[in-house]
Amino acid sequence: MMVAMDRNTIKTTFLLTLLAALFVGIGALIGGKEGLIIGLAFGLLFTGGSYWFSDSIAIRAARAVPVSEAQMPDYYAVMRDLTTRAGMPMPKLYVTPDAQPNAFATGRNPKHAAVAVTQGILQICTWDEMRGVLAHELSHVGNRDILISSVAATIAMAITLLARMAAWSGLLFGGGGRDEGENIFELLALLILAPLAATMLQLALSRSREFEADRSGARLIGDGEPLARALAKLEAGARQIPMPNARREMAPMYIVSPLTGMNVAFKNLFSDHPPTEQRIARLRAREWAR
Repeated sequence: MMVAMDRNTIKTTFLLTLLAALFVGIGALIGGKEGLIIGLAFGLLFTGGSYWFSDSIAIRAARAVPVSEAQMPDYYAVMRDLTTRAGMPMPKLYVTPDAQPNAFATGRNPKHAAVAVTQGILQICTWDEMRGVLAHELSHVGNRDILISSVAATIAMAITLLARMAAWSGLLFGGGGRDEGENIFELLALLILAPLAATMLQLALSRSREFEADRSGARLIGDGEPLARALAKLEAGARQIPMPNARREMAPMYIVSPLTGMNVAFKNLFSDHPPTEQRIARLRAREWAR
């Protein structure tokens, strides 16, 4: 566990440094030396915000609302049992209004964690299956990788926004005094390549984490079948029910990709989750018990 925590600390530091560097670089591209200084200031501000408020950003983006134990006693009972088994603090519990069955965890550490489930998953999964799903999400918390996914999602959103701002500012007002034609091509390349780079960054971090959370979650409850059944339902539900408000940058945080049922270009090539069939097969082969 200590090795995993050290690796995640390194990853988080790298991601936050990358974010600050992007602000500086794009600031310089837009406004030269003055833009570089402004970019540095915004980079430091946004980097700190990404660490301290990445969970709030994710919760707000998902339109999740907190629920009380009086409102959802089963939700609390299952999570309290899981946290007791795992020796972990109780996370804040949320529900999103989405009809697509799905769930995600966010937060910078186990003491500042949140788990959110959609209205859709509550409609199609039994509480035994929900136990498998929530064990998976709690495992993300215990494995210390929710900060990585939360910060990566924030960075990806920032990269996309910055690329668009830089490109349109440069196209409308010019940038850095360079040749106009050269500047236009550079800015168009930025508009296309920066979001692609953000996507590849998330892919490099997300796929292996899902297998590990499946394995840890099954070990926590001593059974992989509830999660296997839930994953089959979630995959089918995600194909049938799109999540129109889902952001591409947020997709890796969910237990199955919320983009599964949407017409997203190259979604199979740039899938941020391993194939659900493989995950189910591993659970039913009891790889988690080895």
